[in-house]
Amino acid sequence: LKCSPIIRCVPEWLQGTLLRNGPGLFKVGDTEYNHWFDGMALIHSFTFKDGEVYYRSKFLRSDTFKKNTQANKIVVSEFGTMIYPDPCKNIFSKAFSYLLAAIPDFTDNNLINIIRYGEDYYASSEVNYMNQIDPITLDVIGKMNYRNHIALNLATAHPHYDDEGNTYNMGTALMRFGMPNYVIFKVPVNASDKEHKKPALRKVKQVCNIPFRSTLFPSYFHSFGMTENYIIFVEQPFKLDIVRLATAIFRSVNWASCLKYDKEDITLIHLVDKKTGKAVSTKFYTDALVVFHHINAYEDDGHVVFDMITYKDSNLYEMFYLVNLRKETHEFIETNKVNFSPPICQRFVLPLTVDKDAPNGNVVRLKDTTAKAVMQRDGSLYCLPETIFEGLELPGMNYKFNGKKYRYFYGSRVEWTPHPNKIGKVDIVTRKYIEWTEEDCYPSEPVFVASPGAVEEDDGVILSSVVSLNPKISPFMLVLNAKTFEVIARASIDASVHMDLHGHFIPTQSTN
Repeated sequence: LKCSPIIRCVPEWLQGTLLRNGPGLFKVGDTEYNHWFDGMALIHSFTFKDGEVYYRSKFLRSDTFKKNTQANKIVVSEFGTMIYPDPCKNIFSKAFSYLLAAIPDFTDNNLINIIRYGEDYYASSEVNYMNQIDPITLDVIGKMNYRNHIALNLATAHPHYDDEGNTYNMGTALMRFGMPNYVIFKVPVNASDKEHKKPALRKVKQVCNIPFRSTLFPSYFHSFGMTENYIIFVEQPFKLDIVRLATAIFRSVNWASCLKYDKEDITLIHLVDKKTGKAVSTKFYTDALVVFHHINAYEDDGHVVFDMITYKDSNLYEMFYLVNLRKETHEFIETNKVNFSPPICQRFVLPLTVDKDAPNGNVVRLKDTTAKAVMQRDGSLYCLPETIFEGLELPGMNYKFNGKKYRYFYGSRVEWTPHPNKIGKVDIVTRKYIEWTEEDCYPSEPVFVASPGAVEEDDGVILSSVVSLNPKISPFMLVLNAKTFEVIARASIDASVHMDLHGHFIPTQSTN
């Protein structure tokens, strides 16, 4: 545990805690993980109070962490690191239990994000397990299994929160639960019962089911879109091979190898009414693509507009194997230059009503976009996106504009290294781009916090924790003016800080 007061000069109105999550331990005893997404979760907190910042970090005391540390070696399989049964143990018993389960039991090493259900906060990844944490002490309160409340094997670590505070999320129900489906669900804002220590998930409500397009090859998804009235689910041809997943341990392959991209397939776009749970009958589709992060979505004059970061292939995961990350910069660039697919921010537009006599078959009527939806003979709409910007990932925005028409988004600049060394801001209207960068410095995803009483969308600050490979530069919390990207404050951290993935800002009143 590390807790230290840092420098003054942070705006005094900034009151709250930024929780960050990501991999922090890659070696246990003499054993090592293969992939950066496998490292054991390390939670960071930056508490802003009266112009000061306090830093704290703690490894997530998951069951996985306990088993690994007690054994002094990696004994629980992760995304890119498969641990095989001890041949001295009863392998026939193990094999039988695996075949009965069909889908393996997953790790609870929840290293992707911090999410909220009701008033409960959870370290989350993409499996059925989460760990509820105390957002102040970072202690684990308890392990949570989605399957005790709703039939899910997998769930995203990127839920949405509506204006009332309700949480919407998506998951995947595989073969154990009958017919496989994608599941959209909602947890009400008042679901927590701290007095009786009852979890918020006990009040989960299923919004709808979406059948798999291919029963044994469900689409992988990391996030989804949401407007005031609709959920947008992109069923991409980046697929999970269920048979391969269920038999991975017998074929000596890791779970990562069970994901395959079919560049010859199409990408289906599902539009679901949040209130009725019914999908819009129009078939929307586009070319094959890979998406991890949605930026935002909104409704505009009878259209649903949504923006997301897309790739032409699935090679991004390959870049994060530790053997690749340890290469010298020039070698890394040469290795990945040909195969590297840059992230592209693209805008898609889905018309809710269709004029069959539209010129050139394009039924999009909005004037502020070049995105198209072209009517096909079978009545389906082939969507052609508008490219907004190339080279940003880990997008963030003023969350008060989530599901609403917006103008700005922020992100990490991705060039020839998986470690971003710049953060930037894109003005969607003017296409103006500004950025912050400093030599030998690697900032985390930018998090926007609005100024008190802010009216303008970009009136606030950007928070980013920054690490450096230069031993002369201490890690620091960076505070930028969100309008100009000028530095407001740098709070140095007298502790070792790791690069992380995602996080959640909790205003002070919410932590009481």
